[in-house]
Amino acid sequence: MSIIKISNLTKTYHDTEIPVHAVNGIDLTFEEGEFTAIVGPSGCGKTTLMNMIGGLEHPTSGRVEVAGSLISELSSHDLIDFRLRNIGFVFQAYNLIPVLTAKENVEFIMQLQGWDRKKMDQRTLSLLKSVGLEDKINKKPNQLSGGQQQRVAVARALASKPRFVLADEPTANLDSMATNQLLDIMERLNREEKITFIFATHDQRVMDKARRVISLDDGKVVSDHVK
Repeated sequence: MSIIKISNLTKTYHDTEIPVHAVNGIDLTFEEGEFTAIVGPSGCGKTTLMNMIGGLEHPTSGRVEVAGSLISELSSHDLIDFRLRNIGFVFQAYNLIPVLTAKENVEFIMQLQGWDRKKMDQRTLSLLKSVGLEDKINKKPNQLSGGQQQRVAVARALASKPRFVLADEPTANLDSMATNQLLDIMERLNREEKITFIFATHDQRVMDKARRVISLDDGKVVSDHVK
């Protein structure tokens, strides 16, 4: 079943004298349960494409349909609500709230959604256990390693039971051991819970794990390979 449909998508920036065509006429479809890497050189349009899929940026033209909703045409208020209920985000910089514990960081989205306290506690503890951090629930981000912080970020991304997860360079700040641990966790969640993961990455280790690799250059798809 298709979860994302992208049609003739473009994004042009006019911040400089010469317009920059960051995304230039892309057509793509993603199915539920994919474990896909979007790759290419710096400036090829990976992050811009991911941001438009996630509703963080509006396209210049074209359509982005996610889970049956045309998010490229949603109002700002409706878009915030849609992201909250359908999309999990994992960023290179972790983006954890420094004054909150690991448990509180994971709970944050569920609190916004109005979850019952008992169900929220069960979900949070289950997720932190699934990423191997059940013994770190009361630690704040500055008490965790980079790899542990990114695992908290993955648990937080999954907390609201999103339709899919967008991971933008999630391994960029991690050493080899932390990267392998994180990728193993995400691959297991993908296979066992059918969670869709889409990565934007330069990391060959992510590409090796991915079952589909989409290459961009100059804002266009130059190859789309399913293993």
